[in-house]
Amino acid sequence: VKIKSNDALKAIYSPSHDVSVTHNGDFAASVSYEANNVLPDKDFDLFYSVSQQDIGLNLLTYKDRSSDQGFFLLLAAPNVQVDATRVVPKDVIVVIDKSGSMDGEKIDQARKALRYVIDHLNPDDRFNIISFSDEIRSYANQLRSANNAPEARSFVDQLVADGSTDINRALLEAVSLSDTERPTTIIFITDGLPTTGETDPARIVSNFKQVTHKNIRLFTFGVGDDVNAILLDQLAQENRGVSAYVRPGQSLDEIVSSFYAKISTPVLADIAIKFGDNITASDLYPQPLPDLFAGSQLVMVGRYTGSGPTSIGLSGSVTGQSQAFTYEGNFASAGGDDFIPRLWATRKIGYLLNQIRLYGENKEVVDQIVNLSVRYGIITPYTSFLIQEQADVFSQAGRQALADEANKALAAPAPSSGGAAVDAAQAQQSLRSADQAAPVTGQAAEQIKIVGDRTFILKNGTWTDTQFDPTTMQSIKVGFASDDYFKLSQTRSDVGAALALGSHVIVVIDGKAYEVTEDATSTQPIPLPATVVPQPTLPASINTAPTNVPATKTPAAPTQCLGAAMGIVALTLAVVGIERKRKAGR
Repeated sequence: VKIKSNDALKAIYSPSHDVSVTHNGDFAASVSYEANNVLPDKDFDLFYSVSQQDIGLNLLTYKDRSSDQGFFLLLAAPNVQVDATRVVPKDVIVVIDKSGSMDGEKIDQARKALRYVIDHLNPDDRFNIISFSDEIRSYANQLRSANNAPEARSFVDQLVADGSTDINRALLEAVSLSDTERPTTIIFITDGLPTTGETDPARIVSNFKQVTHKNIRLFTFGVGDDVNAILLDQLAQENRGVSAYVRPGQSLDEIVSSFYAKISTPVLADIAIKFGDNITASDLYPQPLPDLFAGSQLVMVGRYTGSGPTSIGLSGSVTGQSQAFTYEGNFASAGGDDFIPRLWATRKIGYLLNQIRLYGENKEVVDQIVNLSVRYGIITPYTSFLIQEQADVFSQAGRQALADEANKALAAPAPSSGGAAVDAAQAQQSLRSADQAAPVTGQAAEQIKIVGDRTFILKNGTWTDTQFDPTTMQSIKVGFASDDYFKLSQTRSDVGAALALGSHVIVVIDGKAYEVTEDATSTQPIPLPATVVPQPTLPASINTAPTNVPATKTPAAPTQCLGAAMGIVALTLAVVGIERKRKAGR
């Protein structure tokens, strides 16, 4: 997909597919998706936003009319090309493990990664390099300006792998070089466990916490599987960074350079978002919010109560000075983009699983994971019971029994190192940072179907809505292909899609369960839910001022702000539908 715009493109986002985005300046971009041996069973959806502001903000919402709580997705994105005066000068400290286990290809790739970082510093950045084994060596005794990068190359070229691994001392040395007045990025690279000095992971985390300051962002890279994944994840998570792992056969320099390219130009730090008084937001992910970088975007999901137009405040700091932006958004009272609930659940499950892995089992947290997994059809290693025919996933008592089993499985301490530990770290990171809801694949795809925000599980030959509780709900029988069946299917588009699953379906609508069977008969008309007029699924727009939209592009209807703030492309006949709406002035 190629996008061109007269106004600067901001966020470009696909809720349906994992896409690669290449910006061609501020006004054009290319979006690509590629896969092999897959069944293309859903539309390719692409959202893009445009704005004349330095930072664009856009809102998508979804609320089921039978619920007081809705879901929202917020996209925030700065310009790709940022004026030099708005680039935040930063300090970069690379801490590189040069213990004996790094010998050979690892140390060669580490040198390449270091060269990339120091060669791509911004003019006002400062840097230093710390190499560690059982001794600590620094390129300089203080932070040096970016124009010293050529001189630092000789330090990098002379790195030789030998000795043991003193992680604690290396991290404390990095903090001692930092400046509390400037944003500081620490890139920590290691391929092993702490083997000398302080070796207790909990004390290493505690020691770093005692000396660090709020300007530090710590990004950890584990090379190979012989790393303490829990230690690296805790260090990153508690210092507003992320962890990454270089598996055997992968290239360290490519992964580090790709990461650094994304975070090399910060434009807004210490981000906070505040909503107007008529909206209460909760369960926001990611938390804490990451910094914004040129060419990047923030994808935040959460829950809300209330509805209607409201202000949205985005604040942060630029070069140490506070910055605040105010936008206007509209939280729907019903309807919207039904992919958002599953995306929210995906991220929340990833966050909860990670909390258990890092800090230990908690029964209430496990109960949340089980309930979310059942409601939204998200498979994890601890909720594989979703596809077990004998498992009772519908009654509250059945779910509690399943939660108790999961609780026992999670009570055992998670492995801290080895392939299984790194696998768990990567899997949970994938869920926590997902831009698309967790897919249903493999055997699960034969027994779990997602229809809008609903999940159906095939049990005893019946596709059953996971909102159905047989202990509290008496289902209303509907004959398959009867007059009542067709009347029911026409009340709402999502109901029609659910009934299309087969001739045996249980679907919950506004708290009532309707059970479609081939042998159901009735002499009385069934109580139908109120018919809902389909609403446009175009995203709600946010503008900082009406003057953002040139008069020649002002849409005919408020809900149609394709040119103003947000566009949508669906690669099926849906794109034709959008064009018709625009021409019809609807």
